[in-house]
Amino acid sequence: MKFALPALMALIALSTPVWAQQKADEHAGHHAASSPTAATDEMTDAEVRKVDIDAAKITLKHGDIKSLEMPAMTMVFNVRDKAMLGQVKAGDKVKFKAVNEAGKFTVTDLTVVR
Repeated sequence: MKFALPALMALIALSTPVWAQQKADEHAGHHAASSPTAATDEMTDAEVRKVDIDAAKITLKHGDIKSLEMPAMTMVFNVRDKAMLGQVKAGDKVKFKAVNEAGKFTVTDLTVVR
């Protein structure tokens, strides 16, 4: 029994380098990253519910926003450029792009569907 503890300690000490040498570069099971340009180039369909030019905000009832992994819903977005809001009114059908800027969802591109 005197030798059991030292033998166990030696076994643990000698097996540590084996664990450290395992390959860490095998990523075959990981999903390939999606192209950031493909995700951000896609426009989302929406209906304008409200426009607030002074606050630079727009309320949209939108479909799934794939680039943000966001399901369809109605929500308020900031707009990057207030001039975009001058071209739309409540009830208009639009296509838009949005990004998450420091936790604030912001419309970067807005086009009226005619």
